[in-house]
Amino acid sequence: MKNLRFAAVGDNCIDRFRPPVSKSLVGGNAVNVAVQLARLGQVSLYFGAVGPDEAGRWTRALLMQNGVDVTHLKERAGITAYTEIDVLASGERVFAYEDFGVCAGYRPDEADIDVLKTMDHVHIGWMDDGGAVRRTLAAAGVSVSQDVSVNADPANLGTGGLAIAFASAGSENGAVDAQLRRLLGDGVPLAVVTAGSKGSFVSDGMDHFEVGIRPVEVVDTTGAGDSFIAGFLAARITGMPLPDCLAAGRDQAALTCTHVGGFPQEAKPL
Repeated sequence: MKNLRFAAVGDNCIDRFRPPVSKSLVGGNAVNVAVQLARLGQVSLYFGAVGPDEAGRWTRALLMQNGVDVTHLKERAGITAYTEIDVLASGERVFAYEDFGVCAGYRPDEADIDVLKTMDHVHIGWMDDGGAVRRTLAAAGVSVSQDVSVNADPANLGTGGLAIAFASAGSENGAVDAQLRRLLGDGVPLAVVTAGSKGSFVSDGMDHFEVGIRPVEVVDTTGAGDSFIAGFLAARITGMPLPDCLAAGRDQAALTCTHVGGFPQEAKPL
């Protein structure tokens, strides 16, 4: 797998696991994807914003420790984003509260956009820009992907310009096919849908492939979907066949499920 230049743009947050777990970890879709791409040996840049607080310094330090280029990580007045998470006895995670902090309203500046236009691929996480970055990069011919499942606001759910759209589906019958049809019907060239224990699925409207999960002893599923995205992208942008891309994503997600958090790190007390 050859090395290319990737960028992840958008959200970061501190995942605060409430009692009885009582731990905090750095996460967020864009951050997790950036870190996992770097751990896969790719050149990985992160574009986002943190506050001038301990959480922001921790986020920056962990990104650097994992080989992510943070040249374009901004510090904005306010707090670093955080998410309150409850873990049920079943192991299921419940997102109880989220404060987007300085991620809300973050926009790459003109100099950032110029750098993003030089990337082999750009992945966008949660952003509240109404799709402005996505459209700008797509118009410049940049390969762009986004996880549409991390944006709840309809204003930020557009798919125009995406080369790859990632989404998650529920466990009910027909949910995967419905997601694939919706994304392809919106004009997305390549739609990728993960469905938990049912595995993952990809379609370009002509070919359709799926792969099951890799059984592991699950410690935590936080960030598994983000790790899947990184594995899939690293394979896809380097030209691997779609079934191999699904397998690469599956394996990266399975590895993430064996530890707490979206990537290996030392948790802090809540």
